[in-house]
Amino acid sequence: MTLFRSLTATFAWACLALVPSLSHADDVDAAIKTLSQDWSRVTYTLPKAQQDDAYDALESRGAALIAQYPQRAEPRVWQAIILSTHAGEHGGLGALGMAKHARDLLQEAEKIQPDVLHGSIYTTLGSLYYQVPGWPVGFGDKDKARTLLQKALQIDPDGIDPNYFYADFLYKTGDKAGAMEHLKKALAAAPRPDRELADKGRRAQVQKLIDTIGAEK
Repeated sequence: MTLFRSLTATFAWACLALVPSLSHADDVDAAIKTLSQDWSRVTYTLPKAQQDDAYDALESRGAALIAQYPQRAEPRVWQAIILSTHAGEHGGLGALGMAKHARDLLQEAEKIQPDVLHGSIYTTLGSLYYQVPGWPVGFGDKDKARTLLQKALQIDPDGIDPNYFYADFLYKTGDKAGAMEHLKKALAAAPRPDRELADKGRRAQVQKLIDTIGAEK
């Protein structure tokens, strides 16, 4: 859940200001696509100094989508992804509140459609459980994280995100060999339609972790 930048601030803010006018149920798919692409721009191209406000703007849009489409799982999942990423960049007690909100949204989404967005519920939940501090500060739980990340891989075994986050989890729990296996699968993942920037940013994270592990041998 750590991420990067390169687009003018003017263009980024223009994108964030576009709150779709939605009148039909089918429009939620277009709105989610736009939200996900703007998340990629903020996460991978915007300077860190501008990200906090940019994530706030994305969260306002996500909340509006949840209110407009309460029976759809996708807005909750994407709002959780935005909150989780924001928490990783923000840090501190405020970040823990964001992480808890993200967890609750994902649990709500699971009740609506567990396998939505190629298992993103379990990828994101799993990443929260291994990155958030454990009791009594937070809700972190390595055993839950492993179970959730493995469930995500059952749904999308060749996906870049579930393989990357499981690899990161394995690395942080001392299994470098297992981490490398899943990092190689992440690099081999097929490109995702309309997710070019997200794929580029995630591949950079994958390669960075590969380099880190290689340097520690």
